[in-house]
Amino acid sequence: MEYTQLGRTGLKVSRLVLGTMNFGPQTDEATSHAIMDAALDAGLNFFDTANVYGWGENKGRTESIIGSWFAKGDGRRDRTVLATKVYGNMAADGDAWPNHDKLSALNIRRAVEASLKRLGTDYIDVYQFHHIDRATPFEEVWQAVDVLIRQGKVLYAGSSNFPGYKIAQANETAARRGSVGLVSEQCLYNLFERRAEMEVIPAAQEYGLGVIPWSPLHGGLLGGVLKKEAQGKRRTEGRAAATLADPASRAKLQAYEDLLDKHGLEPGEAALAWLLTRPGVTGPIVGPRTPEQLTSALRALEVELSEEVLSGLDEVFPGPGPSPEAFAW
Repeated sequence: MEYTQLGRTGLKVSRLVLGTMNFGPQTDEATSHAIMDAALDAGLNFFDTANVYGWGENKGRTESIIGSWFAKGDGRRDRTVLATKVYGNMAADGDAWPNHDKLSALNIRRAVEASLKRLGTDYIDVYQFHHIDRATPFEEVWQAVDVLIRQGKVLYAGSSNFPGYKIAQANETAARRGSVGLVSEQCLYNLFERRAEMEVIPAAQEYGLGVIPWSPLHGGLLGGVLKKEAQGKRRTEGRAAATLADPASRAKLQAYEDLLDKHGLEPGEAALAWLLTRPGVTGPIVGPRTPEQLTSALRALEVELSEEVLSGLDEVFPGPGPSPEAFAW
């Protein structure tokens, strides 16, 4: 396993991040525990979750599964860099009071305590804001986080789904307060969706944030979806089905799969390996539903993409270019 610093911090994390969103809704507790054990055995030490995972009436279920895994002991918590998130409404359905979501100091305090209880731990390594809160000033957000850091309940703060200007605003406000500020940004970033290269990733690099891409296979579309579809191994739905219904997008995916087939590369592993070559990227989030899917993701760490393949991928999925040149002279 390769490790790197998380942004400008001294914290060492694995180049792949274990996403746990499927634990509960898609993967039962026993299998979830087996996946986490296999990840830790492979040296993958960075686990990502969120307080809302479990969804619907089961919000918080994923954190509880991780908590029951930590409770097995054997150094599981000490060896894990744990990241969770706050923003979504955690009140029971039909009982959503006004202060049960977003980033007010009150909700941050409430949400941290609830997450710590579900996770069965007394601290969170990276506490992430799941979305921007347009109604709460960053002065208030940092006031709440600074208290948690002093209490030892949170070590670092990160963001998720922030635009570049909000990363700058958040960290400039933190600097004025003498606070550490954001140390990571979790964003949608993959071969198919490269808009983060215009503003988000440059802002993250400028302010010393590690970049953690989510949906690295773009909902499975970059995992060899056309070949699987032809073999009857996959039924697409939702966003993936809509994308495949678009002739231009389908042609791109066909060119992508043909390119990798020519070089003897597996699409899903190549898509992850490509992200590992990108400037500023700490490591992509992989969200396995089964131990076999984790094994496949780990193989991406051994994949080396030649300049010919990298150039070919840029031709199939060209990036937007730097800002402001991407949209101005």
